[in-house]
Amino acid sequence: MARKVQSKCLCCGDIFTVDVRNRGRQKYCPRRACRAAGKAARQRRWLSKPQNRNYFREPDNAARVREWQRAHPGYWRNATRYKRRTLQDALAAQVIEPFTQNARLVLQDALRLQGPVLIGLIAHLSDSTLQDDIAQTSQRLLQLGQDILAGKARDAHQTGVAP
Repeated sequence: MARKVQSKCLCCGDIFTVDVRNRGRQKYCPRRACRAAGKAARQRRWLSKPQNRNYFREPDNAARVREWQRAHPGYWRNATRYKRRTLQDALAAQVIEPFTQNARLVLQDALRLQGPVLIGLIAHLSDSTLQDDIAQTSQRLLQLGQDILAGKARDAHQTGVAP
């Protein structure tokens, strides 16, 4: 039988029995606050290394994530833990109003209220779920929308003949 080792918690200072599987590594007791302090310390230590500072922001790491996502399509969607958990209550059916001259305002209000739908649409258009890609696409769409509303957008890219 493995010998029980006791250690002093680096957070609260109390003596605790170390898990036999983590002898030599466990520095914090199993209390929730101490575990959180240990995670924060490990995260600070990991981020303090120069090679890890921009780990999630550099283009090569973004490409690595995209490649992994392509290799594992629908990874998070098929997990049973996400199927069991309800993230929000079911919405009541919305009444669809008939088309009016004020349809533009209704659409703008609907988009303003439907943030997740808009983000999902932008992610679909950019073919990426990375926040940096969504932000860049959002910026381009915002600029295009502002140009259209200001009358600056040109229709030169359209090749169709007017009826």
